[in-house]
Amino acid sequence: MKSIEIKKELEKQLQNKHWVTSYDREKDTFRIVDDRVDKGITIRLGNVSDNIEKQPETALNDTIAKIKEGMRLLVEKVDLNGKENRIYPVLRNPSFAEGKNLLFDEHTAETMIFYAVDEKSSYSLIDMNMLEQSGKTADEIREAAKFNVRSLPSDFKEDTVAGNKFYFLHAGDGFEASRILDDQLIQKMQEKIHGDLAVAVPHHDVLIFADIRNETGYDVLGQMTFQFFSEGHMPLTALPFLYDDNNELEPIFILAQKKPKSTKKDG
Repeated sequence: MKSIEIKKELEKQLQNKHWVTSYDREKDTFRIVDDRVDKGITIRLGNVSDNIEKQPETALNDTIAKIKEGMRLLVEKVDLNGKENRIYPVLRNPSFAEGKNLLFDEHTAETMIFYAVDEKSSYSLIDMNMLEQSGKTADEIREAAKFNVRSLPSDFKEDTVAGNKFYFLHAGDGFEASRILDDQLIQKMQEKIHGDLAVAVPHHDVLIFADIRNETGYDVLGQMTFQFFSEGHMPLTALPFLYDDNNELEPIFILAQKKPKSTKKDG
C-alpha cells in the first residue's frame, strides 16, 4: 500500500470537527492536530506501509486505533493519583523535550528519560502541570517508575552469530527500551555474559543485549541496530552502547571489520 493511499485512508477514517490533518510529501509524514489544544500526532507513513506488508489484515486498523486513542489523551486531563502502579519511564531523543513542559531526566547524549502513565492502549507523558495538580513530587514519580519497570517481564529470544550471543526483547507493551533502566536486569545480564556487554535501543519497542566475544560481534551488532533503527515507529538511536566498569553507558561507533572506537563516556 503506497503512502498516498494510506494518507487517503487515514483522512477518511479520522473525521472530527476539531482535527486538522496535513501531509508532508518530502518527509512522507501525516500529521493530525486537535485545534482545541494545538497538539497532535505525526505518523511516518513509510513505517505504516512496512507494517501493512507484514500484517495486511490488522496493521492499518491498529494504526487508526492508536491514533484515535492518542488524540483522545491529548485533550483528556490525566490524574496521577491512584495510578502510581502504572507509571513507567520512557526513552526519547533529547530533541523531543524542546518546547514541551515535560518531566524528564538526562540519560545519554543519544537518549533522555521521560515519564508516562500507562493507559493500556497508549500512554500519557507526564508534564509539570500534571505533577503540580497531583500534589506529588518529581522524586516520587521517579521512584514509582523505577519500581514499576522492574516488575515488567523480560523474556528474551536468543540468537548466536559467529560465536556472539544476542538477546532480543519485544514484549509488545511499549516499554521494551525502558528496561534498559532496570538495574536488576543489567546485573542479571552481566552474570550471563563471557565477553563485553553491549546494549542497543534502536527504537522504543525493542531492547537488544549482546555478549560480544570477538570483533565480528561488533559488526553484527552495528548492522542489527541500524536495521531496527530504520524500521522503528519511534526511532531512538542507531548507536549501540557498552557498559563500562561503573555500569555507565558508553556509545560506540562501529567500524566494519574493526573493534569500535568509543566516544567520550556519557553516563
